[in-house]
Amino acid sequence: MVGVFLWATGTIDAIRTGINSVEGPAPNPEQNPEAFTAWMDQVWTAIEAAFTPITGMVSILTLVAAVLIAIGITIFLYALTSAGQLATCYARLRDERGMVAGIAGTRRFWLSMLGLYVLEVLLWILVSIFLLIGLGLSTLLSTAVLDTAILLVPIWLIGSFVWVCSILAVRAVFAFAPVAVVVDDTTAFGSLTNVLGFIRSAPVEAIFYYAISLIVSIGFASLLSVFSIVSAGTIVPLIMLLLVTPALDLLKTALYGGYRGRIASPVTIEQSLRSQFTGGIRRGLSALGGFIRSTPGIHALVVILGVGTFVAGWVLAAPLDGITSASIATRTQDIFPPTTALEFFGNNWMVALTTAFSGLALAIPALFSIAFNGVFLGVTARLEIEPLELLAFVVPHGIFEIPAIIFAGALGVHLGIAFWKALVGSIDRPTFADELERAFWVMIGIGVLLAIAGFIEGFISPFYYKPFL
Repeated sequence: MVGVFLWATGTIDAIRTGINSVEGPAPNPEQNPEAFTAWMDQVWTAIEAAFTPITGMVSILTLVAAVLIAIGITIFLYALTSAGQLATCYARLRDERGMVAGIAGTRRFWLSMLGLYVLEVLLWILVSIFLLIGLGLSTLLSTAVLDTAILLVPIWLIGSFVWVCSILAVRAVFAFAPVAVVVDDTTAFGSLTNVLGFIRSAPVEAIFYYAISLIVSIGFASLLSVFSIVSAGTIVPLIMLLLVTPALDLLKTALYGGYRGRIASPVTIEQSLRSQFTGGIRRGLSALGGFIRSTPGIHALVVILGVGTFVAGWVLAAPLDGITSASIATRTQDIFPPTTALEFFGNNWMVALTTAFSGLALAIPALFSIAFNGVFLGVTARLEIEPLELLAFVVPHGIFEIPAIIFAGALGVHLGIAFWKALVGSIDRPTFADELERAFWVMIGIGVLLAIAGFIEGFISPFYYKPFL
């Protein structure tokens, strides 16, 4: 919105004209501080038109609107995914087909889930407001009666402790409420009543889940801090998304479903973890190959979009040529190969997963993701000061990474088409479930390609060409 406002008022053209009038590159501030100050004055004169009260107000309103929209979309999507995932967990614990149940559960329970999450947020807000009012009144009273501020510290410490306990109590009830919606097929308010009965009747099971959740949360927060220090923080959210969150959902569904007596006996798995892992890798690669062969038109569309937006990014970056620059050598000079490889793999697979499964929204987010990445790469390539070094860096891992991202984009478009067919009744629910299961295995195959690309990008791409260029 801010960009549109600046464009509509002609401010962008004025800024561009002003920047073009700036004399030469920036002087060295240490060698010639007066010249650098004069140069900065010219730059500020060129861009100060963008910093007006109206622009500031538009920026603030845009930021507030963006935050509110982002929160709303996040809660809505979380309600959808929770409904589907918990319905899937409950079906698998009853030895039923999980994907079909997940699709049905998303449609049946999403509104109750949305009501629960909105209600929980409102309770957090109300608890915080009441405690702040209580602390404010206590502060005024103690100051007025005792004419001293000596009690302020203990009052606020006690108030903070009460606030934390209140929030944890709300979270404890709402942790099992979504499961109760699915298992008991009840409303949001009905689930809260049932959960209170569960906590009273099975406190050991409830406390066990709370303890596991707390340990996992603390453990992964610590792990995220460690990996962030070594610049590999992306892998932790990926593990949370694919392993930890589903495992916790399965655990609390098993505990609550067992309390209700509505789950089947556990099935014994005869295969070892190693056999399951290698078998899953082979199945993923096979599914990827089958998907590529069966959807050549969609892949051609994604390639055309990617190349077209790359060219667009190259053209759009032309005004910045000479003003700013990028350097692959600078970006890779201090890397530590093991953590860099892990970060590249985690980031790229997260992008691929998001691109593919966001395509369920009628393929629009998947197409946007491909277009955005194409423009970004075009801009980066245009601004690179050593194009030959950039090409040498990209080629070894790019032969795996770029096709993998294209496959993910094509998968997103394919899922968008499948979802549309399911909406209009062209395919039934089991067929749509088959498409989703196929997409899961295709993403495993894409993950294998990105793991290879990440290893090459961390250990080989930044180093091999330097003796020759």
